[in-house]
Amino acid sequence: MTNEDVLDIFRKAGAYLEGHFILTSGLRSPVFLQKARVFMHPDLTETLCRALAERIRAAVTGKIDFVVGPAVGGLIPAYETSRHLGAPAIWVERENGVFRLRRFEIEPGARVVIVEDIVTTGLSIRETVTCMRDLGADVVAAACIIDRSAGKADVGVPLIALAEYEVPAYPADALPPELAAIPPVKPGSRSL
Repeated sequence: MTNEDVLDIFRKAGAYLEGHFILTSGLRSPVFLQKARVFMHPDLTETLCRALAERIRAAVTGKIDFVVGPAVGGLIPAYETSRHLGAPAIWVERENGVFRLRRFEIEPGARVVIVEDIVTTGLSIRETVTCMRDLGADVVAAACIIDRSAGKADVGVPLIALAEYEVPAYPADALPPELAAIPPVKPGSRSL
């Protein structure tokens, strides 16, 4: 699956939005990839996650014990990707602002792959890596549907992206005039 194939799925689902958006990272962007509009379609989600699982299989040697998704955005892609990898899906969720594995247990040494929806700065994956390592897990890789940083985000482990799509992102105090002229919208889920 090519970058354009992935973006075409987002466009087909009405998930490729243009305007002025406040990303979960706090950065501003003229493009927002509203993955929820893709994930509401099981067939589109299955297509993307099957292709992501194939990429993970090609990059990771050995058994994967768990696929871990950071809540909220990583829940659906982690689950669907885990289905294609034949590994259980679990998730971390914020407790007092910090990712914790609240509903599951893992054995020390468990080999995990973190699956996220879209990466901009990589913060959610880095926080998930920290949580998993604190529990003694071996985080062998992370994966995402789209890497908005086009390979620039450092997530602390190898990152496998189904698509790379660099979209400009700006600090709020350094907006280009055409973006500053549009009222911002914050569609992300970090504060949930």
